[in-house]
Amino acid sequence: MTRTSITRRSLLCGVAALPLAACGGVPDLMIVPEAADIGTAETVFVATNRVFADGAFQAARQETLSFTEFTVEIPPDRETGAVEPARPGRRRGPDLQTEFVASSGNHLGSREGFRAALRAEARRAGVNEAMIFIHGFASTIGTGLYRTAQIRYDFQIPGIAVHYAWPSAGNPLGYAYDRDSSLFARDGLEQLITDIQAAGLNVVLTAHSLGSSVVMEVLRQLRIGGRTGTLDRINGVILFSPDVDVDVFRSQAERIGELPQPFVIFTSQRDQALRLSARITGQAERVGNLAIPDALGEFEITIIDVSAFSGGVRDTFNHFAGASSPAVVQILNDAAGVNNSFERSTTQRPGILPGTILTIQNATQIMLSPITAN
Repeated sequence: MTRTSITRRSLLCGVAALPLAACGGVPDLMIVPEAADIGTAETVFVATNRVFADGAFQAARQETLSFTEFTVEIPPDRETGAVEPARPGRRRGPDLQTEFVASSGNHLGSREGFRAALRAEARRAGVNEAMIFIHGFASTIGTGLYRTAQIRYDFQIPGIAVHYAWPSAGNPLGYAYDRDSSLFARDGLEQLITDIQAAGLNVVLTAHSLGSSVVMEVLRQLRIGGRTGTLDRINGVILFSPDVDVDVFRSQAERIGELPQPFVIFTSQRDQALRLSARITGQAERVGNLAIPDALGEFEITIIDVSAFSGGVRDTFNHFAGASSPAVVQILNDAAGVNNSFERSTTQRPGILPGTILTIQNATQIMLSPITAN
């Protein structure tokens, strides 16, 4: 297995092939070896079809996946759910008490090298499952990597953390580029699932926003391709704030047929980003901000409505409240945690969450409520 250490102190967005795909000054990823003495280490594997050139992951696309293993340091002084990336270029350097950085990064080379590294990590951790996080719109390598580590750490997920970094422009003005890239990303995610399962691990798919569209498309093409064995080893799907048209989701779910279980969707009517997305497409709602999910009632899904909660630090649009709100994270952990929910049936989980529960045919909607002190 060939590993190449990334020794640059900072990996910044480079100039992409298209102006639309430029990183727009958004900080990407910092590697600070001394952070290992301060933060809590989370190993995160990254598979990406972004071009890597001039020491940086670009927004430009490539046909093949490349693989890297990072050690992300969770800073000790942070609010649960918060992801504050270090800002390169400051004279004082990163604040390792409050900001996310990586303390190491190693390129793994081939798919065989990636599989070997997964097996080694699975043996070390004593697990047989991997959580793949698929980022959403306007994400850089760094923001997606740090969010993967945050979800793994805050929700105490026992499996190996893997981030699928499809080629987003990393820019709020790059929505059209990202929509096209999400289609480009389908085959890469299918390959990644195949490689992880070939390493002996089952898979849980976790996605945010536009990444949810990638997940649904890949589940659909797995079913069309007759890859029942691959689908059977997907142990659950969690979609945070899915930026997916309701009719498109229905079409995808109908073609998939039997959805992996549990299948959980986090929604919020306070999600301003999805409100804007719906307006752009001329629709009233996206899947991630449905008020009453009658249109999805025929599918075996659990909808957790977090409209009663605000997003956490830096989530001013309430577009990731299911993972960024400290209160939501605490409620889910107190209610037996994400780890155990993967081993339970969907019908067992709703009763342990505080809030109003509605059953609409096969779907269950939980309007999560804040816990008040007695």
